[in-house]
This record gives sequence, structure tokens and C-alpha cells, in this order.
Amino acid sequence: MQKKGIPGPRERLHEVGSEALSDVELVALLLRTGSAGQPVEALARSLLHPGGLRGLARCGAGELRRTPGVGPAKAATLMAALELGRRLAGRRLRSGDAIRGPEDIYRHFHARLRDAPHERFLVVLLDGRHRVQHEVLTSQGTLTASLVHPREVFRPALREGAAALVLVHNHPSGDPAPSPEDREVTRRLVRAGVLLGIPVLDHVVVAERGYTSLREEGVFADLAGGSASEVTGPHGEMTQERIKLRGDLDDAPPR
Repeated sequence: MQKKGIPGPRERLHEVGSEALSDVELVALLLRTGSAGQPVEALARSLLHPGGLRGLARCGAGELRRTPGVGPAKAATLMAALELGRRLAGRRLRSGDAIRGPEDIYRHFHARLRDAPHERFLVVLLDGRHRVQHEVLTSQGTLTASLVHPREVFRPALREGAAALVLVHNHPSGDPAPSPEDREVTRRLVRAGVLLGIPVLDHVVVAERGYTSLREEGVFADLAGGSASEVTGPHGEMTQERIKLRGDLDDAPPR
């Protein structure tokens, strides 16, 4: 309950504007009410302690609902507000947008992925002029070769008739430096792209402290171009490796 004579967050917003309000006051406005024995600003303060807004942004809906005084309605309001903030902060790629370099990928995904508690691996499908068709989430969890299989990456590309693709994943640690596993997964997928005729243009690691392009790191050297013998036999026929990969893609059930 607001003490008599002391303006609450709503009154202060109308008097001095939203920019003058503290994080606690803004969260209190979203919550609207407190709980039994806990004023709304005290509840807002508990949600922001100790990680602040960034810590709150990392919370999932289930974690918010487990907070005393935060039920499904309050949790949904907070999640919606945080998602709107991410969408406003990031430059969203739209169908038909051209990808000019890793900076475009970073600007699009940074706000969305920097607070994700687990690694997410996405594929951006491109047409022949490197324009966005759409993006596909292929896996979540620690990036390993077993989780990021060529089957899961290239099936949507073949289904949608994509001419090329860009790989994207995040590092929840905040450090965009690629791990040895990142490099190995990239090499495997680049080779698969050569065999299938759908080149992987880049693999961009997005994190709180920036991004890393594995193409710019040199991981694609001697891989992305591929030799004729890697893709076809001496008379233009498909090699056994390419036949096997296409068979894996065609026979495996969709996830």
C-alpha cells in the first residue's frame, strides 16, 4: 500500500516521465500489485536482486512463477515486457533482407540471445542473392557434434529451396571466443554444405561482449570452396559420401 502523500510509480511517471523512474519503480508498474504483507515495490526489488535487469531478463517463466507473490499473470506480463525490449533493441531481419556480413547477424541476434541461459543453434536460410528466407532453431543446449547434426541443419534448407545459409549460436558465458567444439562443428557443416551444394557462408557466435565470425577466424579456409572430387566423381556422378548424406537427410524422420 502506498503511504499517504507519497507519490507512487504511476504518479511519478506522469509527473516526471518514465526516464526518471528507477528500475524498481518500472518493474512495480508492470506488477501492478504486491502480495500479502509485501508492497509491490518490495516485490519488484526482490525480483531485481541480485542480478538487476539483466538477471531478471535471464529468468524463465517457470522461475518467475516460483517467486513468492508472482503468479502466472505477473510472470506473463514481465516476460512480454522483456521480449518487447529485446525486439526493440535488435534490428530484426525480415524476409528479403540482404545479409552483407556478420555485423548484420550480430545486430539481429544480440538482444535476443545474450540473456539466453542455454546455447541455441539457429540457421538463417538465404536465397541465391543472399537474402533472408527465414530462420530455423535447430537445437538447444551445449553445442556438440551429436546435437548439431547435418541432418537437422540442412533438411529445412533443402525443403525450402535455400541457396545458402548462415549458422548462428550464442555463448551464455558472455565470451564470443569459439571453442574447439565450435570449430569442429563448423568444419563438419561446411563440408556437408559443399557436398550438398548449399554453401555455409559463415558461423557467427553471439555473446554479451560481442561476436566472432568463424569465417573471419579462418576456420573456413580450404573448406568452403571444396574440390570437384569432393562433390562429384570423375564423370560428374555423385560420390558415395554425397549419396550417403542425401540418404540420411531423406530417410531420417523429422524432429
